[in-house]
Amino acid sequence: MASPSTRPSPSKLQAIIRLLRWDKPTGRLILMIPALWSVVLAADGQPPLPLVGVIILGTLATSAAGCVVNDLWDRNIDLHVARTRTRPLAARDLSVQVGMGVLVVALFCAYGLSLYLNALGFWLCVLAVPFILLYPAAKRVFPVPQLVLSLAWGFAVLIPWAAVTGRLDLPAWILWLAVVLWTLGFDTVYAIPDRDDDRRLGVNSAALCFGDYTPQFVGLCFLGTWLMLIWLGLLQLLALPYWFTLAIALVVWSRQTYLLSRYKPAQKLYGQIFKQNVQLGFVLLAGMLLGTWLTVL
Repeated sequence: MASPSTRPSPSKLQAIIRLLRWDKPTGRLILMIPALWSVVLAADGQPPLPLVGVIILGTLATSAAGCVVNDLWDRNIDLHVARTRTRPLAARDLSVQVGMGVLVVALFCAYGLSLYLNALGFWLCVLAVPFILLYPAAKRVFPVPQLVLSLAWGFAVLIPWAAVTGRLDLPAWILWLAVVLWTLGFDTVYAIPDRDDDRRLGVNSAALCFGDYTPQFVGLCFLGTWLMLIWLGLLQLLALPYWFTLAIALVVWSRQTYLLSRYKPAQKLYGQIFKQNVQLGFVLLAGMLLGTWLTVL
């Protein structure tokens, strides 16, 4: 890999696109998924289309802000990690001032969208901001920083649910816990390739904390997610298509856990698991939609 000093300098627009991770849409979709789960279930499969649009745009703005905050905090660490050394702020393709400007724009966009929501939805958006801004600091002081990210991800459930119903009842919290566990699982997988670099740099991660037991930890997270989704389906009286997608999820998560537990799995496996969870998220969304529609009918 070429060092930052020998790489061709990208244009500022290209660098901003990479800063926002818009060149890697998978990471943007995986935040959108739980928000769509939430709005579909809260609205009995018939969410208002303007609200769906606000939620989709809101997840894009929020995830963009999260990426910029992460890169601002880690610009001097990312330079020493193979996977992240070409990020725009680490490679000095963008200045800190430009990064701060992009962050302000992203947060302003998220704020503008939050004004469409009811009071509870708006204040949940406000409550989410500290989690977004402080997550990158967690890896310096907390042994499982992925949990902080997972709690931030959980707002993607609470905000749409509150926007639809004006309250947070038991199904909302069950779905919240399912998403927290799901995020904790897939983000721990995402951290596995960086273990050597994180250990050398003194940065914490769940993959370091659980060491050789990381595959088992990930498997328990996925199992917890599956059990919460079963409980949710029973409470919401969801029809057969939902249960069919839950069966698919069990097979996918079981296979992923098995592959992680193999001795020295292929390096590309970790990225594949991340992408598979995005695909699975949309499969489950389809099950929620069909399961809700058939229940209502």
